[in-house]
Amino acid sequence: MFIDSVGHGRSSKPSDGLHARFPKYGYRDMVDIQHKVVSEALGITHLQAIIGLSMGGMHAWLWAEEYPDEVEAILPVVSLPTRIAGRNLVWRRIVARAIRAEPEWNGGDYTHAPRGWVEAFPLFRMMLDGVPHLQATIPDRAAADGFIQAASGVAATMDANDALYSLESSEDYDPEPGLARVHAKVLALNFSDDEFNPVALRALERLTPKVASARFVVQPGSDASFGHLTQAHPGLWADHVGELMRELDAPRGAP
Repeated sequence: MFIDSVGHGRSSKPSDGLHARFPKYGYRDMVDIQHKVVSEALGITHLQAIIGLSMGGMHAWLWAEEYPDEVEAILPVVSLPTRIAGRNLVWRRIVARAIRAEPEWNGGDYTHAPRGWVEAFPLFRMMLDGVPHLQATIPDRAAADGFIQAASGVAATMDANDALYSLESSEDYDPEPGLARVHAKVLALNFSDDEFNPVALRALERLTPKVASARFVVQPGSDASFGHLTQAHPGLWADHVGELMRELDAPRGAP
């Protein structure tokens, strides 16, 4: 089952018409709405597993913390169970400021993609990719200019208010203080070339011991992987999903 979170996909979002007058929302609001859809609208009171990618991975951590008896396992991919800080926060603020400082943004009531958003998006896109992959695929100035042009073209098709709200909705995310409340089995999967969640922070080493049944995997990156965007290539990491599901399906007490 897949649910579009508020602010994304076919769910309610700023670009539906309210623009920058759309109500502010945070990750905990999004998880609360997801839970209401699952438990009240669909009548599902127990989940075998939640697999979440990036923001979805952060939501998975919050689900397991807020509803510890309603989910058996989570597999958060390319996310960390701690607040967004450091470089991850700085690039978000750079992009948000580029949108708001652009006169064409017009308080959110623009008629075409604001230039500040279009010009900031290549930074956003670069952070999503892996350093080894970019090193292998962008050998010269022409390739770099092509990358920037392609990213700017993508940004022109996106809604800047939706992006701004999405970036800033992460401000209330910090499951770290409540990790001891998590009862679910946890398999956290990150990639060594993910610049959003740098392995140098050693956050998973520090935080997973706070969860009773948690372990993590940092999958090595290469010039054939895609950094944070490796999440969009499940063939590179789906074995970990199968591993977790086999553990859940095994008879109780089985090795």
